[in-house]
Amino acid sequence: QVQLVESGGGLVQAGGSLRLSCAASGSISSINFMGWYRQAPGNQRDLVATSTTGGITNYADSVKGRFTISRDNAENTVYLQMNSLKPEDTAVYYCTARGALVPGTRRFTSWGQGTQVTVSS
Repeated sequence: QVQLVESGGGLVQAGGSLRLSCAASGSISSINFMGWYRQAPGNQRDLVATSTTGGITNYADSVKGRFTISRDNAENTVYLQMNSLKPEDTAVYYCTARGALVPGTRRFTSWGQGTQVTVSS
């Protein structure tokens, strides 16, 4: 009932930048949490950055100072600005959102299909 569509991945050289976007649509009453996770081949899916509607953000230590998460609450969209990219940032990046559905108080947790980010050395 809630779809997340990511965009903005691609191939970039080390030191470069990319901006990921994720737009949520569907029977959404409210979203209280949006975030980005990533998964490299053979690894588990790890937190990259998260943001609550109240403005609280959280970052993995490995991306602090390089990545910035931001949101457009009116558009149910979350962004991830990635600067100073490193080869170890190479992974599939997934968007996630949690909130409430219309009507009533049913909750949802949704994931996007993932977007590939490849950083060459």
